[in-house]
Amino acid sequence: MARRWLSRQLYARAAAVGVAALALFPAGSINASASNKPPSSAQCLSRVNDTPSKLVECVRTDDLWNHMKQFEAIAKANPSPADGHPSRNSGEPGYKASVDYVAAVMNAAGYDVTIQTYTFTYYAFTGIPKWSEASPVAQTFALTTDWNPGQSIGSATNATLQPAGGIIIPSPGGSTSGCSSSDFAGFVPGRIALIQRGTCFFGVKVLNAQAAGASGVVIFNEGNTAARSGVLSGSLEDANGNPIIPTIPVAFTSFAIGQTLYNAYNGGTKPVMSLSIPAITKENAPDYNVIAESKGGDPNHVLVIDAHLNAIYGEGMLDDASGSATILDIAQEMKNVDPTNKLRFIWFGGEELGELGSHYYVSHLSSTDLSHIGYDLDADVTATPNYVVGVLDPAGPDLFTRTPSEQFPNRVYKASTIAENEANAYFESIGLNHEPFSPVGTDAEQFNLAGIPASGVLTGQDCCKTQDDVNLFGGTTGNFEGIGISPSGCVDNPFLWCDNLSNNDPNVLTFMSKGFAVMVANMAFDTKVMSASNNAVYSKKLPITSEVGRHYFVS
Repeated sequence: MARRWLSRQLYARAAAVGVAALALFPAGSINASASNKPPSSAQCLSRVNDTPSKLVECVRTDDLWNHMKQFEAIAKANPSPADGHPSRNSGEPGYKASVDYVAAVMNAAGYDVTIQTYTFTYYAFTGIPKWSEASPVAQTFALTTDWNPGQSIGSATNATLQPAGGIIIPSPGGSTSGCSSSDFAGFVPGRIALIQRGTCFFGVKVLNAQAAGASGVVIFNEGNTAARSGVLSGSLEDANGNPIIPTIPVAFTSFAIGQTLYNAYNGGTKPVMSLSIPAITKENAPDYNVIAESKGGDPNHVLVIDAHLNAIYGEGMLDDASGSATILDIAQEMKNVDPTNKLRFIWFGGEELGELGSHYYVSHLSSTDLSHIGYDLDADVTATPNYVVGVLDPAGPDLFTRTPSEQFPNRVYKASTIAENEANAYFESIGLNHEPFSPVGTDAEQFNLAGIPASGVLTGQDCCKTQDDVNLFGGTTGNFEGIGISPSGCVDNPFLWCDNLSNNDPNVLTFMSKGFAVMVANMAFDTKVMSASNNAVYSKKLPITSEVGRHYFVS
């Protein structure tokens, strides 16, 4: 999941939906063979799993975990050419090998498989970035704790720090520091520029500094609110919003550190420091989406089921081999199903780099093809040890900040809640609470932005598990991954390389995959949302009809 609190009202909403769900899914009702011996993997693959009950009992831990093992083996066999660690990052051999594995499995299952290629700007660290001060205080700034490297390349050694114009301390907000070339009047070439956050894109500030001859840049937080005071991390974009990779090193740091450096300079003891960010970059690097369609189903009513296949730093086993395994297993279990709606399973690339794969896919559809997609279901992080049961909701809060996120039109929102409520009902039927979360930062966002209803599941990553979360799901506050690294976890930290198989809980993977399977099975045969008609109409000849009448109805 690409990184982007939950209110009492939203918790009340989740609980209210859950109470209703108990009536829809009596305990154990989803498993039709609960009192009998469950089918084997071979039996599941040979039968027609065309109802939620059949599909859910065939989503098995062993099968899911076998896919996870394959993804880890691929990462280990394909170390990154940049840092030598096991990797499934976009633009690297491990990602292409992951693409080939998924394509082979889906071909063997009888789906029509295509691999969509697009290009992007590849960037990778070749070593650990370093930032230190020689005087007036000799110190080494701690990576991630004191600062974060911007996506840049280069080094500056024993260079004097010089503030750019426009810095305001204390800041009321809206600092224009570095946004104009005039902010660098009198700047001494070769020095490291100290710039305050605010007003314009970070990349604009860096480009102005680079044009003035700066050997590096330190961007510190604005300091006008608590949210804009700590250590920050930012993307570098020019005035038009296009990504750039400067050839001078860029550091992002806190307001407190920036203020200290600013005061030292103005006090007459100019800081002398070194900043190094070793990395490589490549223009027009290939990246891939794997697209696999069911033989049957109405091509005018398409259900997209997706996950992102790429890692961000290293093996990427939680984010998002877990989601990739979820949809891969479900696709295999549905290979004999003749759905009402065409099923299109997609494993996207580049999600961690800004939803590149899903954006490319959606933006390159013709208006006709886009109109045929009736729904999207996204599995993004499905096996977090210190988990939450998150269900995507366009009106939900952001996972990391717990503040209201991007809003979508009502026509997108109302339909998106149909599949959301299906998952909520299943989780309640097995005694699990659930929370709504925004799709922003997942590939589902691209479908919502295109006017397509979407939902999905996620279990959390990195920081930010709250006491309210613990009250609902147990575990501990802080790091979702529960690995003792606070506040950040393995996923979004490029220098830990610990998002491996042990960073996943197979039990969580199983029940989240089963919940997701309920969504897929129901939407595969849906005629209300997919056709935008006023009433759901299921053929009496379809096996799903009896289950819908028995324990599935969303008004």
